[in-house]
Amino acid sequence: MRYFGGIEGGATHSHLVICDESGESVGTASGLGTNHWGIGIPTCARRIADMVERCKDEAKIPKDTPLASLGLSLSGCEQEATNRELEQELRSTYPNLAESYAVSSDTMGSMFTASSIGGMVLISGTGSNCLLRNPDGSTANCGGWGHFLGDEGSAWYISYRAIKLVFDDMDNLEKSPLPIDKTWALIREHFSIETRYDMLPHCYAKFDKPFFANLCKKLAQNAEAGDKLALSLFHEAGVLLARMIKSLLPKVHSDLVKSGDLNVVCVGSVWSSWNLLQEAFIKEISKMSIDYNLKLVRITKSSAYGACYLGADSAKFALPRNYADNFTVLHIHPGGSPPKNGLPIKAY
Repeated sequence: MRYFGGIEGGATHSHLVICDESGESVGTASGLGTNHWGIGIPTCARRIADMVERCKDEAKIPKDTPLASLGLSLSGCEQEATNRELEQELRSTYPNLAESYAVSSDTMGSMFTASSIGGMVLISGTGSNCLLRNPDGSTANCGGWGHFLGDEGSAWYISYRAIKLVFDDMDNLEKSPLPIDKTWALIREHFSIETRYDMLPHCYAKFDKPFFANLCKKLAQNAEAGDKLALSLFHEAGVLLARMIKSLLPKVHSDLVKSGDLNVVCVGSVWSSWNLLQEAFIKEISKMSIDYNLKLVRITKSSAYGACYLGADSAKFALPRNYADNFTVLHIHPGGSPPKNGLPIKAY
């Protein structure tokens, strides 16, 4: 019996699944963050090896039996050179860990949990990123530049925009067209502050991006309760997320949408507020003509499964999988029939 592993790795948490030759899970494990930019490649490799060894114990797999493949879908693994460096560190330091490796970014794991041929992933969690992958392996991205240069439509961005609108109004720099009282009260409560000057440590010396972004959850509650300023922030986010998709549609190849659908895997906590995003998102997407359906889906399994599939594919093993069990449909934006040639589709 051969075994195939996959790891979904973020900056703070990671998750491993090991499947047997039938594609069934025989064990899982969780671990610390595996973004090598924050912890270094040796520490990243050690955390990966620790998860694999613990999972082998759970699955009663002998420690000296290497996995046939290990797919790594990790935050921070966007560059080929450092991906190869991580693989080499695993091979040299932990020679019995796996026979083959497939190292890719965390977006790839999400994408391949829902489809074998690629598609699009749109992340809107703490930060934001949009990635397209065609069946020929070509990719394109929009966003993913972090909060200094991007993160539009993310929880961090929504939180930042709320604070900026309040500060600009109170400075009389640009008056908000909507009442700020409830939003300002929410900001004071979330950050435990009294004055605007008390916000400065949270923006500089004590800046904590996940905590900053968590204000978004409370803004969503305000929006659900009808606060117009909070509603406008999610309206803006819906427009920005739609534009990220639109930016990549000209690079979609027709062989990706032969079924008539383009899967867009929606990852991250902001998608839990789809009801607040939906109207503005649909209005923005509807400004362009698209020759296929946009199928927005949310995966229901860990993207460690997608990483596992990528690893097995890299090892030339046809690991059984049922994609229909891995996601639910969030929304379908109808289009027409896909073109019949293999050229990129003109979306606008």
